Amino acid sequence: MRPDTSTPPALSAPPGPPGPAGPLETLGLTPAQTTLYNAVLRLHRATRADLVQATDGSPESTARELATLVRLGVVDEQGGEYLARHPAAALGHLIAERLDRLAAESRGIDRVLGSIRGFIHQYDAGHDYQSGRFPVEAVGGADEFYESVIGMAVQAPPLTLVSAIPDGRTMSDFAHRYADQWIGAQHAGLLSCRVVIPVHTLEIPGLRDKLDRFERAGAQVRTLDAVPSWFLVAGEDAAGMPSQWGGTLAENAYNFHLVRAPVVVAALGSFFEELWARASPLPWTYRDDVVIRVLRLAGQGVPDETIARHLGVSVRTVRARFADAMAELGAQSRFQAGVEAARRGWLS
Repeated sequence: MRPDTSTPPALSAPPGPPGPAGPLETLGLTPAQTTLYNAVLRLHRATRADLVQATDGSPESTARELATLVRLGVVDEQGGEYLARHPAAALGHLIAERLDRLAAESRGIDRVLGSIRGFIHQYDAGHDYQSGRFPVEAVGGADEFYESVIGMAVQAPPLTLVSAIPDGRTMSDFAHRYADQWIGAQHAGLLSCRVVIPVHTLEIPGLRDKLDRFERAGAQVRTLDAVPSWFLVAGEDAAGMPSQWGGTLAENAYNFHLVRAPVVVAALGSFFEELWARASPLPWTYRDDVVIRVLRLAGQGVPDETIARHLGVSVRTVRARFADAMAELGAQSRFQAGVEAARRGWLS
């Protein structure tokens, strides 16, 4: 028996990691689409049958992949024939789309990174809720209250502070003892304040000047007919609550609880936004003197033509100012506009 001298078959190499994707696959094309695109480039103009024969593909898969290439803008279809677009234009279009997707993904990643702190607060809130641990610090005395807020602002400027104040006594103390300190902190960029107060407190002597300076320093103040309770929210980490909900600071000798629990901070922050949305700007922040004079004269029963002569404007301007005032005041009639303007203090 003669020995077998034929060359034994070569052993196949063990499978390795997949090779790098081709340039078109990097742009999102599949291997089958890449093969078909190269065939279109070589033939330049071909029917579907030509491309089926050139790629050894099935008619169904070739039709499906051709439709994708046409949709992607790298191949054109004209009268049943497929034409290759110039590669510079075709690939440039694919690259532009890919860059747009990458930019959108990058913006999405930035949003996720920006939301991490919010998720941490939710995690802490859930942990506090389950464990029953709510860090609470007792604060007492007006000086300690105002100084504690300034202290938090110094540690992490600017401190975003929102507060609801239901009573005249606290507003009077603010006007006569502590406003200058907070105005200075607001002006220096340590504080960023929004405050809701009762409209009747605007009658407190000296308060208008302090609030005007407070707003010119960058704070925002709005009014409601009644504010349900005193509270404040300092940044995302602390909230001040009265010893009894519905109470005021002054009547409790400025004793309150400073709560450092994300779930409480978030709840009071949401409640403040509800109050803020319903509140009205300070009356003197409405600067259109013509509107004020129109409303005052109309309230005295003066007709539009006389108001126009008195102010030296046209009747059309008078009526336009009425429309502006009604829109600003949310009024449905001139009478309602006059009543609402008086309530907000515009006519005082």
